[in-house]
Amino acid sequence: MKIAITGAGGFVGTHLSQRLESEGHELVLISRRAREASPRIKASNLSDVNVLTVLFGGCKVVAHCAGINREIGSQTYQRVHVDATRNVVEAARAAGVEKIVLLSFLRVRPDCGSAYHESKWEAEEIVRNSGLDYTIIKAGVVYGRGDHMLDHISHALHTFPVFGLVGLKEKSVRPLAVEDLVHVMRAALVDRRMKRQTVAVVGPEEINLSEAVRRIAEVVGKQPLMFPLPVFCHQLMARVFERTMKIPLASVAQIRILSEGMAAPGSPVVPLPYDLMPTRRFTTEQIRSGLPHPGPFCVGDLRWCS
Repeated sequence: MKIAITGAGGFVGTHLSQRLESEGHELVLISRRAREASPRIKASNLSDVNVLTVLFGGCKVVAHCAGINREIGSQTYQRVHVDATRNVVEAARAAGVEKIVLLSFLRVRPDCGSAYHESKWEAEEIVRNSGLDYTIIKAGVVYGRGDHMLDHISHALHTFPVFGLVGLKEKSVRPLAVEDLVHVMRAALVDRRMKRQTVAVVGPEEINLSEAVRRIAEVVGKQPLMFPLPVFCHQLMARVFERTMKIPLASVAQIRILSEGMAAPGSPVVPLPYDLMPTRRFTTEQIRSGLPHPGPFCVGDLRWCS
């Protein structure tokens, strides 16, 4: 089957393409960061419908994984989440694509005061009203090789002796292994399951953020002093990180996400089929398999360093 993947150079897009390629599917890989990711990936910021229509030619399904968690210059939530999704839908219809699988976020909902959440919700609505078959996957916090969660927390543990938890009252998370997420996406793309449905995909284990950090710290051999820190303190630090780091330790959108918790969807969903329910728990083996090369943050992580 010929399948197009937007955001193919990103964390989930990379794992999804590896799974589908291993099964022999013909892939059209699209990313705005083509040169950084792979010479096989087609460069597109999803702003040109005509270009997308050509790229989607012959594809039966499209996995729309492109997204951002902070705004940089012209890469705004409106352009990347809303306008790009509208272009993907228009091009898919013109190219004869039969289904779109949209990767969204667990807590997405309208009128909540967060530009990130609201723009992702608008993208969901565009897909729901596209007239095409679709599956919208609202994923929780996803971890694995190349992620932000294990990468940033482990580097923070190597850099600082303390770890500030988000908010004075702890929220829970359900860590989701990227392999489990890809399994659900594959079912939607290849087997055409979950027709015209919005589903939530979260890990099988609900734990507090402090427990998740403790497990990661145990694997990397650190014992940080953890303490609760008001949300506004994290928001201030996130603004500094966004301005100074290539990939922020935490973005403002991520602080909002952590302050709410990531255990339950923010809007109604259809139950996930039983055989697709994630099974990988947040164990030592899972954490170790997804950890990056050990080391602290350094000068090279700053935006003005090449």
